[in-house]
Amino acid sequence: MTPAQCRAARGTQVKLAKAAGIGTSIVTSFERSGRAVAAGAVHTMQHALEAAGVEFLDGEEPGVQLRKGGPRGDPAASIPVEDLTSEND
Repeated sequence: MTPAQCRAARGTQVKLAKAAGIGTSIVTSFERSGRAVAAGAVHTMQHALEAAGVEFLDGEEPGVQLRKGGPRGDPAASIPVEDLTSEND
C-alpha cells in the first residue's frame, strides 16, 4: 500500500486509525512520508481497509476500488447503485 492509496481508500485519518487500532499520528506520518512507519503498522492499516471492502490495485497506476458485494464480498449484502439512498449509503 502506498501513501496515495491510503489517502484514497480511507474515510478520515481518525476513522482509519480507530479501525486499525493505531494512533492518528501514525496514519498522518505514513501518508505524508514525514517519518519512517513500521511495516507492521502499514500492514495493520491495509488489513483494516481491506476488511472494510477496499481492494488495492497494483498495476501500471496503483489505485484502490471497492470490492464488489460489499465488505465481505457477499453479493447478497450489496445494494445496487440505483437503490442507494441517504439512509442506506
